[in-house]
Amino acid sequence: MLLNRTTYLIKEQVAFMKLTDRYDIFDPESGEQLGFAMEKISSFSKLLRLLVNKQLLPTSIVIQEDEDSEPVVTLRRGMTFLRSKVSVFDEAGKEVGFFRSKLFSLGGGFTVHEPGGEQIADVKGNWKGWDFKMTDMQGKELGAVNKQWAGALKEMFTSADNYLIKLDDSISSNPGLAALLLAAGLAIDIVFKEKG
Repeated sequence: MLLNRTTYLIKEQVAFMKLTDRYDIFDPESGEQLGFAMEKISSFSKLLRLLVNKQLLPTSIVIQEDEDSEPVVTLRRGMTFLRSKVSVFDEAGKEVGFFRSKLFSLGGGFTVHEPGGEQIADVKGNWKGWDFKMTDMQGKELGAVNKQWAGALKEMFTSADNYLIKLDDSISSNPGLAALLLAAGLAIDIVFKEKG
């Protein structure tokens, strides 16, 4: 199962003039594809992206193991002005938590909350904005999201990124937290990195 792992490689697919994003999810050690994440938005939202920065518009991303399976995790972000909120839902459609972007942060970051609103963790980026650490409220590291070099041409001419997500071994026994951490890599990309 997708959420029983502790490492993931997320590769954003490259496409010319794309209006939606798709990410392939791999086991970084074996290279086996574990699933994918695909942005699902309305036709009207796609048209708006031609006129408005897509970071400001609502989006939904579903994570599935294959084309025929039901979503394992769903991320939803509403309209954004100053701070983004990305809600994360499990396979039953139950909210497992949400991220709220920080207003002032040198490398970008989120606060991580339970569905009721209590903060349970922090995601902090470094000054380059390529490496993120997730820590609990006592400062214990729960996981990390690191940008992976994709090659000179891809880096120069596309906005497609690759991320390595590593979770603490203790996370595998907590599917809700694993879903939040897997979602963190995608939330970083849709909130901070994607331009358009």
